[in-house]
Amino acid sequence: MYRRIVLLLLIALSFNVRATEGMWIPTLLEAVESDMQSFGCELSAEDIYSVNKSSLKDAIVHFGGGCTAEVISSQGLLLTNHHCGYSQIQSHSSLENDYLKNGFWAKNFGEELPNKGLTATFIVEMMDVSDALIDLAFSNPEAFEKKKAELIAERLKGSAFEEAVIRPFNYGNSYFMIITKTFSDVRLVGAPPSAVGKFGGDTDNWVWPRHTGDFSMFRIYANDKNEPAEYKENNQPYEAPRHLEVSLNGVKEGDFTMVFGFPGRTEQHLLSTQVEYVVERANPMRLAMREASLDIIDRAMRSSDKIRIQYAAKQSGISNAYKKWIGQNKGLIELKAIDQKKELEKSYVKLAEVKGLEAAELPAQINALALKNHDYQLARDGFIEWYYYGPELPSFAWGFNDVINNYEVLKEKGELEGRIAAMKAANKAFFKDYNQEIDEKIFDVLTELYVQHIRKDLQPNAFSVLQDKFKGEVKAYRQMAYKKSIFTNEKELDNMLNDLAQGNTKKWKKKLAKDPIFKIGESFVSGYYAKVRPTYNELNGEIEEKMHHYVKNMMLLFPNKTYWSDANSTLRLTYGKAEGSTPRDGIVYKSFTTADGIIEKYIPGDADFDLPADLVALLSKEDYGIYAAEDGELHVCFTGSNHTTGGNSGSPALNSKGQLIGLNFDRTWESTMSDILFDPVRCRNIMVDIRYILFIVDKYANAQRLIDEMTLVVGEELPEMEIAPLEMAK
Repeated sequence: MYRRIVLLLLIALSFNVRATEGMWIPTLLEAVESDMQSFGCELSAEDIYSVNKSSLKDAIVHFGGGCTAEVISSQGLLLTNHHCGYSQIQSHSSLENDYLKNGFWAKNFGEELPNKGLTATFIVEMMDVSDALIDLAFSNPEAFEKKKAELIAERLKGSAFEEAVIRPFNYGNSYFMIITKTFSDVRLVGAPPSAVGKFGGDTDNWVWPRHTGDFSMFRIYANDKNEPAEYKENNQPYEAPRHLEVSLNGVKEGDFTMVFGFPGRTEQHLLSTQVEYVVERANPMRLAMREASLDIIDRAMRSSDKIRIQYAAKQSGISNAYKKWIGQNKGLIELKAIDQKKELEKSYVKLAEVKGLEAAELPAQINALALKNHDYQLARDGFIEWYYYGPELPSFAWGFNDVINNYEVLKEKGELEGRIAAMKAANKAFFKDYNQEIDEKIFDVLTELYVQHIRKDLQPNAFSVLQDKFKGEVKAYRQMAYKKSIFTNEKELDNMLNDLAQGNTKKWKKKLAKDPIFKIGESFVSGYYAKVRPTYNELNGEIEEKMHHYVKNMMLLFPNKTYWSDANSTLRLTYGKAEGSTPRDGIVYKSFTTADGIIEKYIPGDADFDLPADLVALLSKEDYGIYAAEDGELHVCFTGSNHTTGGNSGSPALNSKGQLIGLNFDRTWESTMSDILFDPVRCRNIMVDIRYILFIVDKYANAQRLIDEMTLVVGEELPEMEIAPLEMAK
């Protein structure tokens, strides 16, 4: 409790200036409650987060582990981004049912589509357990892990559907136990055509002004006791104890806004050498590799509808970070981030020396360790880019390792039959969306770039074959590997799995031991774990321990700064205002866009700016009904000074009453450096106006059944069309 009071006091003392930087842990909102209310918030901290009564946090969902969604009806209806649901929309799409191109709208519960592996997780409670753990964290790791396990076991005693994890915050200066409940039957309800959900495509990505209807809808299903259950056809829509009201009152310049969700990762405390690594080594390599892949994939997708559907989700996953990193580097350079960090470090050292603290040596020590770790960090980043975002076949092939090399163990545990069935399903799914010609081209260009950037002794052993036998000729090496591998042949892999089911393992173990693609996959994984990860983790562990003390001392030496815990995929709230920006000389951005801009950008046949003819006709009528703003226009998107990052995709944008006014989906390009360095003048998040979403659902998709589920708010009163105000489910 003492540590919690100190942390609250430090946060409160830091608010001597008004700012919108920060991603606030909801259990600590009392420290910023008055500041939020001075911005215009009409809620208390208890209204937003409470374990004693229903609060806003009960309607916020961690969607698929990487995005956010919110419950918008008492029947478990979820709203999230189109790009968050994109892989599910793609997986259900085919040439016969092109949901990516045409959209999808279930007419009833029975038509809502299940999605294997998709989850929706609610936060039950966040508990500060710092007092029990901080003194053990770095002094006695074994006792630390034991204490964590004890705390979790004690909290979960008698809890049937709850899980818990303990996460460090501020480099281990505090610890929270996070108790969750996860639902695994989450079905696709509706999605607009990609011409709406991705309008502007890569051209407009991370850019303002924006006119993208980036939304999709899903539904949580539960068993007959309203508890989590695996998919069964007779599961029922989840009776949600809390859902968000949906406001049709809109948002104006200067209105209070807040975003509630699960931001992924920020690194505000990086030191100068660490920022140098991002700007000068990591981003240049990653950008080169992704640009090379995208060039191949984009051209292929334009050539065929089949390839467009196969590679839509893959392309989206590669391109999103690619354009972000371009903007991030640009922003960090323009703001002279490295110089700013160096100046901060000098100030830190000077103050620490005045106070006689041994901690004055920390910046130099951390920078030295970071510099020593750069080659290993780059090898780690290169492994991720090549193995997870590069050619698909090696990682797919290595996925068969478990069932081959652990065959007897799986059989003894009674898991073999289920594992083989899962591999058969994975085999079918892989080849549905695989094009070997594209994969081979990506192998060539990414391997060339990988060997250029990664220190030779940290590369996988398989690449010694590339150098020794093929004299570094990647194309010849790749031709041999793909020609001799069984993993290019779906039928042969099915035969292998059938043989394994019958106990015939000897033949296939021999084959895989010689298979070149399997060996490349194995070499990348084993090489990373043997050559890179141990040293990277050792150095990173030393850095983390020193960062623990550095951040703690920063709070003491600079009490007038604003302190908040870096994002780590845990529930956070950020607040600010709806406002435009002046990111560069001579440029002034309004805070909202309208449907007029959609028509202005419309280019028939263009990959990014085409529109369905019926939507063009509908928008041209300008009959917006109850979804029109006060100016008579249909507002599409708006910007705010809310501090967001990846993971906030799909987060609700809420007004001063906690009502849904929009859906967060992006940041402006000038804001992408905010994960490392936040600039209140430049940084703006981008949200879809909820009125545009409802216009598409109602007027374009004719999915009024979904509107009828929601609790719409017009003015201060609920209109007669609504089914219910917020209430506890029976």
